[in-house]
Amino acid sequence: MSPGSMHGMLDISNATWALSERSVLQPMWDYLQQNHESSLRSPLFPVIISVSMYLVLVFFYTVLDLLAPTWPSIRRYQIHQDRTVTWSNIGATLALTTYNHLLYIFPAAVAQWLWRPPVPLPREAPTLTAFLLGIVGCTVVFDFQYYLWHLLHHRVGWLYRTFHALHHQYRQTFSLVTQYLSAWELFSVGFWTTVDPLLLQCHCLTTWAFMLFNIWVSTEDHCGYDFPWAMHRLVPFGLWGGALRHDAHHQQPGTNFAPFFAHWDWLGGTATMPAPVKTKTQREKDEKEA
Repeated sequence: MSPGSMHGMLDISNATWALSERSVLQPMWDYLQQNHESSLRSPLFPVIISVSMYLVLVFFYTVLDLLAPTWPSIRRYQIHQDRTVTWSNIGATLALTTYNHLLYIFPAAVAQWLWRPPVPLPREAPTLTAFLLGIVGCTVVFDFQYYLWHLLHHRVGWLYRTFHALHHQYRQTFSLVTQYLSAWELFSVGFWTTVDPLLLQCHCLTTWAFMLFNIWVSTEDHCGYDFPWAMHRLVPFGLWGGALRHDAHHQQPGTNFAPFFAHWDWLGGTATMPAPVKTKTQREKDEKEA
């Protein structure tokens, strides 16, 4: 086979791959634009899907929290099996979450709706590679930003007391602690989640997917469960922090500052591995043997 023929075959193969890759998301994108274009273009759309995603996840985990004391099949996955999430815990965290959304999130969303023009939608969907790399890229950038913010707000006493101590009122993590935040921390997280896709010039479909992914893994970090399908069990080589490491941060606040990946804490010397959690029976056995 001549070099020219080989080059021509490679060009055809690359073109076929690019076409098939683009066609993966294009039908869904076409459907969304044809049937929901006005909703997609609204500045309120990212806020609505983000809040909805959070409420669905919190509802799911809260139901598990309420069932866990009497359902061993659920309790076995709890990080702290001897501690119960009470209605008082749920009420206090839900009250602050509602307050923050009504006082800050909702007015900001309405302001965008009033003053920001509708978002133009590109006709073509992103390629599958661009879609996935965009989500990964935004997650990596967000992870670094929040690592620095988090580290600073623990090392500077005034910042910790004024803005971040509120989040650490709960040493036992459960899903509603995810947004048990001061207004400044809520604004910081929302700002990076919005700006990072713009910095990386992501397609709007990638942007929305990143927002939902960010909420999913943030809630999972605080859920208080170590499920077999958790991200830290799916990502190899211990690269993902996950619920266990973030729970360790709430137990030992000077460690594990990165929200998602584990490499910044390894490099910064702030990483710690969570100690194996003993059940009530195991602790009683240890006390008898002591």
